[in-house]
Amino acid sequence: MKVAIPKERRAGEKRVSISPEVAGKLIALGFEVTVEKGAGLGSSFTDEAYQNAGATVARDAASAVKSADLVLKVQAPEPGEAAKYKKGAMLMAHLGALSDPKGVEALAKAGVTAFAMELMPRISRAQSMDVLSSQSNLAGYKAVLDAANEMGRAFPMMMTAAGTVPPAKVFIMGVGVAGLQAIATAKRMGAVVTATDVRPATKEQVESLGGKFLTVDPEMEKDAQTEGGYAKEMPPEYFEKQKQVVSEHIKKQDVVITTALISGRPAPTLVTQEMVDSMQPGAVLVDLAVEAGGNVVGAKLGEVVETANGVKIVGHANVPSRVAEDASALFARNLINFITPMVDKEKGDFAIDWEDETVTGTLVAKDGKIVNERITEALANAPKARPAKKAGIPQTRGKSRPPENRNKERRCQEAGLQE
Repeated sequence: MKVAIPKERRAGEKRVSISPEVAGKLIALGFEVTVEKGAGLGSSFTDEAYQNAGATVARDAASAVKSADLVLKVQAPEPGEAAKYKKGAMLMAHLGALSDPKGVEALAKAGVTAFAMELMPRISRAQSMDVLSSQSNLAGYKAVLDAANEMGRAFPMMMTAAGTVPPAKVFIMGVGVAGLQAIATAKRMGAVVTATDVRPATKEQVESLGGKFLTVDPEMEKDAQTEGGYAKEMPPEYFEKQKQVVSEHIKKQDVVITTALISGRPAPTLVTQEMVDSMQPGAVLVDLAVEAGGNVVGAKLGEVVETANGVKIVGHANVPSRVAEDASALFARNLINFITPMVDKEKGDFAIDWEDETVTGTLVAKDGKIVNERITEALANAPKARPAKKAGIPQTRGKSRPPENRNKERRCQEAGLQE
């Protein structure tokens, strides 16, 4: 069985799907591993390191994947990339399947058997395979460092001969994996930390890390979590209460880190323009959901924005890639933990149990068809393309709202907090 590790093509992506350590483990399982030249350089993994682990280095992507039975990637293939795979090849990657069902459809048409690793079910056995958790963990850590870098003050309390420096106040919105790591990191750096989440079960986790939990509405939060551990959508009245509670709290904060996401949907707005305006000069907001539309009004993807009142809004894209070496190493271990139970070690070949929960949960395309109901539903509900305008006949339905306003209103109606 042949495994290919192509270089990531997406702009700004420094990660690689397999580290030299895991390449060696794949070879020990009986696979032939081919790595595209330079694939690991963004993560500080040299071609020589892969060769020392027993892998072959190919001159380009086409050479690496042309005969591969299994292709391992971090991000979904770019348009046309999957056309280079042999028909029937398997692909394992973070496909963003719920956000890009058309991409999954294209993989199915190309005859690729595709596994969307971000859909790994939240069961105890699959914890070591969960790419969302491993990458969100690092994102939460890096978010605190990014905030400290932008803030003109120290995090810990310092008692000096010249006077006392008070500790920074840090507020975490969303206590999933990223939020918990942000709490732990901020506490280690000496900050006073508070946090909030729609899921009441997270209160104990926050307090165990030394943080204080900010409750919005205990009664409404009783049923705010799915069986899989994710946040549910909350009704509009919850957001009104949350806005009131957070508005008062946020005025006093030096750093706010938001992590609220709903799979396959725009991120909910948690920090309004009024809240941003109420913050003190020098305060910093870090929006970890900026790639999904953002939790903070005014956040811009890939930018650090300074507002008129001196507040900085950090919107770095692909935060795990900013810690690429560790992010790649953890992603690679997630993959090897997923792959190992599928392998017949005596034959050195796949013996996949297609009924296994980790397989059924992540499998999105097989035998030329989409096999995941959530993807099928997303495609069915996708907006239809509007017919082309006829020449000379202007539209007279009145002025529409700007797209950014529509998106903002839609996000305000969404709810839920997770990684």
